[in-house]
Amino acid sequence: MPREHLRGGAFDLVAVASAVVLVGLGVANLYAVSGFGLAARQAVVALLGLALLGWLWRFRVRLLAALGWACYAVAIFFLLAVLVVGSSAKGATRWIDLGAVSFQPSELVKLGMLLVVASALGSAEPSWRRFALAVPLALAPIALTVVQPDLSTAALLTALAVVMLVLGRVPGRFLLSLVGAGVVAAPLAVGLLRPYQLERLGSFLAGSHTDPAGAGWAVQQARIALGSAGLLGPGQPLTHVLSQYLPERDTDLAVASVVEQFGVGAGAAVVLAALVLVWRLALATRATRNAHGALLAGGLAALIGVETTVSLGGNLGLLPLAGVPFPLLSYGGSALLVHLAALGVVLGVRRDGVRRPLWAVGSRRARRPRMVRAVALAITVLLLSFGHYGWRVRATEGPELAAAGQRQMTRCFPIPAPRGAITDRHGAPLAVSATDGMLRVFAVPALVREQPGGPERLAELTGQPVDTVRSALWSAPPTTLAVPVADVPAGAGPALARTGVILVDRARRDYPTGILLGPVLGYTGLATPTEMRRWPDLPLGQTVGRAGLEQQYDAVLRGIDGEQCVYVDPHGVPVAMGSHTEPVAGANLRLALDLGLQRVLHDRLVAAMRSQPGRIGAGVAMDPRNGQVLALASVPGYDNHIYGPPLDAGAVRAVAGQPGSPMRQHAAQTPVPPGSTFKLVIAAANQLYPVYPADRVIPTGASFTLGGHTFNNWKGMGPMDLRQSLAWSNDVYFYKLAVGLGPDKMISTADALGVGRPTGIDLPHESPGYLGTPASVRAKGGTWYGGSTVILGIGQGYLTTTPLQNARWTAAVATGQLVTPRLGLATGTDESNYLPLPAPPPTALPFAHLLGPVRDGMRAAVTGGTAGRLATLPAPVGAKTGTAQDGALPDHLYDNWISVAAPHDAPSIVLTAMVQGTGTGENSATAVAREALDHYLAHQRAEPSGRR
Repeated sequence: MPREHLRGGAFDLVAVASAVVLVGLGVANLYAVSGFGLAARQAVVALLGLALLGWLWRFRVRLLAALGWACYAVAIFFLLAVLVVGSSAKGATRWIDLGAVSFQPSELVKLGMLLVVASALGSAEPSWRRFALAVPLALAPIALTVVQPDLSTAALLTALAVVMLVLGRVPGRFLLSLVGAGVVAAPLAVGLLRPYQLERLGSFLAGSHTDPAGAGWAVQQARIALGSAGLLGPGQPLTHVLSQYLPERDTDLAVASVVEQFGVGAGAAVVLAALVLVWRLALATRATRNAHGALLAGGLAALIGVETTVSLGGNLGLLPLAGVPFPLLSYGGSALLVHLAALGVVLGVRRDGVRRPLWAVGSRRARRPRMVRAVALAITVLLLSFGHYGWRVRATEGPELAAAGQRQMTRCFPIPAPRGAITDRHGAPLAVSATDGMLRVFAVPALVREQPGGPERLAELTGQPVDTVRSALWSAPPTTLAVPVADVPAGAGPALARTGVILVDRARRDYPTGILLGPVLGYTGLATPTEMRRWPDLPLGQTVGRAGLEQQYDAVLRGIDGEQCVYVDPHGVPVAMGSHTEPVAGANLRLALDLGLQRVLHDRLVAAMRSQPGRIGAGVAMDPRNGQVLALASVPGYDNHIYGPPLDAGAVRAVAGQPGSPMRQHAAQTPVPPGSTFKLVIAAANQLYPVYPADRVIPTGASFTLGGHTFNNWKGMGPMDLRQSLAWSNDVYFYKLAVGLGPDKMISTADALGVGRPTGIDLPHESPGYLGTPASVRAKGGTWYGGSTVILGIGQGYLTTTPLQNARWTAAVATGQLVTPRLGLATGTDESNYLPLPAPPPTALPFAHLLGPVRDGMRAAVTGGTAGRLATLPAPVGAKTGTAQDGALPDHLYDNWISVAAPHDAPSIVLTAMVQGTGTGENSATAVAREALDHYLAHQRAEPSGRR
């Protein structure tokens, strides 16, 4: 190269260096994302392009016209040929295949059109002739490109033609007419858009980065690439996996890919190199011999500037992704050759202009293209603003975008957390997560299959036949996250802790007490849609509490599952092991239950019901001071172990089909008529709304007649007051009392004592029972007769209650306060940090001071009445017995009740028992209560408040 040419600036080293930077980064990006093949191919094309650039640099301006027409003619020929023999992709026919080589004629036409339009506009002809010649020359290739359809290239050619007309000093009136025609034709262009192009445009208008699952996926991935990149290199070690999620990373989104692979600094270098190239080409218009060459330089500057702006804007989501590659950077041999050739032509024009005669300066300046620097400045402003936007996105949304990138390529296999234990108030285990010292081995098929000898090694370590392991691995789809292989002793874990293997403790829920607490504790199982609605954040396949306390306190007991994460490619195929998070065990739950008392109460109920197959029994023991439930027994019941895992479906069906509804917790879920135990409520109503003074003796007898209907006493009795009537459960006394009170006062008092509504116990599916009123009975189509009022006085009629409700009103009468029954006492991870669970405070009854005679009647029932069998207990107690007719039972069977408060002067326990049957012999609620109370009074000790 002559030294004077270099000194004169004929060979623009800065422009060529900028082009080389772009080409080099493009080749490096191809090598990073696609391997050696594409990178080597692009590098070879780049070397050919640089050689072509050097040859064209020596081209003379006087031969530009011939070069332009030749290039234009060849391009038009191939554009016509592509319509006949071209290959198609995405619904467009753009390429011509020549064996191992293919090229895109629409790229060649950029150079041809640039040359001939510059020649037409740079001539000395009048403006209208120059315009009339330039427009058809531009329209021909644009129309042929639209027909393919290659609308992105057609749009670029249109923009290039308009810019050339502006630079060529075409009068404004001609330009306005052209713009008007373009406005009219624009709607027609929409009909030419392919479906994927319409999707891209719609996605952009709707905010593409907010719709990563739809057409905005590409833009979202480009933003993720920006947010995940480092300043001078990859932002995280799995860039090679993350980059696979970036579509068209070698063409349309090449800039985003360069940033992802080599850092934000490389992206800035791309933009800077493009800007330098645009300005060097724009400045070359001042060093050309004639207007033809100046227009050529200005047109190429505008073309590269527009391509750069559209491509970068599309990568950032600021413009629609128009399918415009980044000049010199994106993969494509045709585009690369054309751009380097065009650069060579412009540099040749500049070289020739160095030797122009001085006398030509004035003429050249008079015909110098207009607004070249303004166009370059506008492009500069746009690119710098785009760069600033990208930097701001990275600064403000970078961590969020990087996290989104990690999430999309991460799939996690759950490692179940040990479920917290449930214990009684003294720490005795009631439900525990038991392990058998075995590990379950899960293999990630795609990873194990890729390892040399992986299946054989896995078979050896697990003691499984190789064929079995291979079958498990190869029968699973490639996207399968994990398949079970074997169960091995825990000691084999370290040898198996290798890539592609996940180890999980083999554990199950164990209930040491079996049937004793089945309906209270409930069971666990896979979450159903019901649980998913209750806890929307539950992952699929999560094990949760499905009944009883396991369900009620699931959030406490469940813990937090761990996970072994696996990185997957965009097709969902695992490619590498990810992070491992150990599970966090659930907290333990301490109950108010006393296991010893529970066992005695349950066993005595079993004995009471042994002679009455198909019937139920239930009992509840509660501390009347705070509502702590000391025992909650239900017969018949079920053993929680039938729910596994694995679920014993046959056993579940067998239990569900047994008489007596074993799946129910009868103490809280089965309401029946309370019988004479309800007389405590009626007696309380008499104290609140006095009909008879408590010490007034009234005649009773064997029956009571109202409205011509006779209501019998359970036996003939003489005159009695309130205390004596409670002691002997005198029906006639309470018939008269009910009539005197009327339904409203009885119902009002019952409501104040919690009758007819749930107690609020911490168990799911508690029954509210039923307390009818004249209004509610009428609403259901019934009639409240006078007799309805009479029999309500003895706990019959429109009334059903659960043993738990019965115990609650007994406690209220005994202490003057209404409590909320609670099973949960405290929660914690070990003995040193148990914390009490919050519980509603007791509610004082406004008529508590009036209840002394009622409590005296309870005591009299023990000392000389229907509950005399309790008189020998080691502490004084008060009680009320009851026998209720139940329409669900045969005529000779009854609901037999007793409610007891002990010790009578300062109750610490209320015990209510109900057994269905004859009520004689072993089938006696009083016998059940006596044995349970005898155990309680003999074993009283300081009870925990929740913290030990």
